[in-house]
Amino acid sequence: MGSRIRAAYEKRLADGRLTPDPSQVPVVEALARLEIDLRRKGPLGGLLGRPPEVRGVYLWGPPGRGKSILMDLFFACAPEPRKTRAHFHAFMARVHGLIRQWRTGDAETRKAVFGQWKGDDPIAPVAALIASEARLLCFDELQVTDIADALILGRLFEALFENKVVLAVTSNRAPDQLYLNGINRELFLPFIDLIEARCEVVSVAGARDWRLDRLMGDRVWFTPPDEAARAGFEALWEDLKGEQAEAPTHLSVLGRDVVVERTDGGLARATFDELCGRPLGPQDYLAIAGRFHTLFIEGVPVLGPANHHEARRFVTLIDALYEAGTRLVALAEARPEALYRKGVGAFEFERTVSRLNEMGGAAWLARERD
Repeated sequence: MGSRIRAAYEKRLADGRLTPDPSQVPVVEALARLEIDLRRKGPLGGLLGRPPEVRGVYLWGPPGRGKSILMDLFFACAPEPRKTRAHFHAFMARVHGLIRQWRTGDAETRKAVFGQWKGDDPIAPVAALIASEARLLCFDELQVTDIADALILGRLFEALFENKVVLAVTSNRAPDQLYLNGINRELFLPFIDLIEARCEVVSVAGARDWRLDRLMGDRVWFTPPDEAARAGFEALWEDLKGEQAEAPTHLSVLGRDVVVERTDGGLARATFDELCGRPLGPQDYLAIAGRFHTLFIEGVPVLGPANHHEARRFVTLIDALYEAGTRLVALAEARPEALYRKGVGAFEFERTVSRLNEMGGAAWLARERD
C-alpha cells in the first residue's frame, strides 16, 4: 500500500492548493515513513503483543514554511485510529490540570479519572491516561518557556514512550535550542535527549515564508465591512488556517481562565466585543499576544465618548500585539484614523493609529517574532 500523505500532498500540488517547495520534500518523506511504520503490526500480528516501537518525527524551522499544513495532512492520513492533534500549550495545560487532579483527589476521584489511585507521584498515572486515549500525539509549535513545563517534560515523555506513544511535532526551534538559557536548564536536558533518540529530526529550511507571502499579497485591514471586505477577510482566514477544525484555547492568567473560542495553532480569531467589550486587562492581552502569531479581529466599530472604556482596552490590546510582533488582520467599520476621534483618550489614540498603520505594512509583516 502506498503512502496516503504523499498522495495527498501531490494532489494538492496538482490542484494548485500548494506551491512546489523543495524544502518540503524531505518532510513529506519523513511523514510517509512514519505513516507506514504506524501500520506495522506488533508481535503475533498485533493480536496479543504490544504495538511495535515507532520512531516519531520532529519538524523544526522558521514560521510559515508549511510545517502545520503538512502536519494537517499527516494527521488526516495517519492510519492510527487512536490519535490526537493539539497545540503544545493546550496539551501542557491539560497535563498540569491532570497533575492537580491527582494531587488533590481522594482515592475515589483518582480511580474515576485515572483508573488507579495509589502513590504520590502523578507522572505515571497521567502518562498512562494519555496513552490510553491516543497512541499518536501530534503537536503544533512545541516551545518551552515555563520552568514548570521544563521540569516535568523529561519524566512525562519518558513515561509516554514507555507506553508506546508516538510523537509527531512541529517547532520553530531545533531540539537542542529548546528552553535555551532557561532556569535549571540542566534538568530539561533529558527531554532533549529523549526527543533526539525517539524522533527523526527534520529541518524545514525553505527560503520562503508562505504565510507571509499570503499576508503580503492581500490587505490586512478590511474596511468598510461590506460583502467584498468580509469575503476577503474570510478567505484569508481560511487560507492561513489550513484544514484542521477550530478549537478553543484556554489561557491561564493570574489564576483566571481566559478563553479564545476560535483558534488553530498559532492563529486566533475573535470579535471586538469579545476582546474589548469585556473587562480584560494588560496581562490578558499580553498572554494572547504571546500565544498567537496572528490575530484576526472582526466587528471593530467606530468609537465615541460613550465607548471610552472599550477604546482604552483596544489601545492596550494593540500595544501588546505590537510589542510581541503579533500580526493583525481586522474587519472594521473605518480606517484606523477614523476609529476614535472624540472621547477620553482620543488624543493618545493617535499613537494606536500610527501603530495600526505600521502593522499593516510590508516591513512589519516581515518582522520575525522573538
